[in-house]
Amino acid sequence: MSLPGTFQAQIDAFLEYLIVEAGRSEKTAEAYCRDQEDYAHFLFGRGHDDFRAVQRQDLLDHLAQLRTQRRLAPSSMARKLSSLRNLHRFLVREGLTDQDPTADLEAPKASRTLPHVLSTEECHALLQAPDLSTARGCRDAAMLALMYAAGLRVSELVNLEVENLDFRQELVRVRGKGGKTRLVPVAPPALELVRRYLDCHRGSFLRAENEKGLFLTHLGRPMTRVNFWSLLKGYLAGAGLPPETSPHTLRHSFATHLLQGGADLRAIQEMLGHASLNTTEIYTHVSPEHLRETFENKHPRA
Repeated sequence: MSLPGTFQAQIDAFLEYLIVEAGRSEKTAEAYCRDQEDYAHFLFGRGHDDFRAVQRQDLLDHLAQLRTQRRLAPSSMARKLSSLRNLHRFLVREGLTDQDPTADLEAPKASRTLPHVLSTEECHALLQAPDLSTARGCRDAAMLALMYAAGLRVSELVNLEVENLDFRQELVRVRGKGGKTRLVPVAPPALELVRRYLDCHRGSFLRAENEKGLFLTHLGRPMTRVNFWSLLKGYLAGAGLPPETSPHTLRHSFATHLLQGGADLRAIQEMLGHASLNTTEIYTHVSPEHLRETFENKHPRA
């Protein structure tokens, strides 16, 4: 049975985020998709046609049905709950609803996974991968440099408009999750690549004079998450970087490198657009070498 349009659209948007922005594997996305389609069919049977209309009791009844009728193991139930929790949190983060029926539901505790981070040398190799002698290479180099220099989410990067850049003050105005706007400083080398793209190559992609998007495809439309993920995979292979690297890896690397360079955690929180400092604290993982260097430089008895 096909799903009502609203359910399907919400699942599709979440899966795109999961693969492109969060960097999860296609296998994980397929498992989440199955979980959420089962959930949608259950809800539709109750007269709902939108995940945003779900009440906590609907969720609890669905989980009870899975447990009693399918006799799922505790580990499988935990994965089902994780899938549904991620879906509802995604809808809240995107500003589509302020209701999360999974809030405060108990789940098996799991160790927090540290984000995959590139070294500064690996970041340099990636940023050097595009061919600056071509319009496409210049555009891609500007995108990669700006994403790493400002710690942008891929959705924030592809949604940038030309007017969001302030070259004089070296800032970019970013519209983040929930429609919240923040100003992020950008290093001059990244801005120089963006200016070069604007001055020399954006016109070759432009098809409509009133197009406001900053980074355009060959069809003259703004880049999408999928477009960016596709081009990134090509550069990763060319630079010999780990295949698990995702667009979000550059954001993780931005935050980690700032912290290791001595940046204040709250300043990083503001630049990343995190609502809570707890989210930013995951970047306090640092290498033993950095810990040793910090101790020797800062401790009076070192």
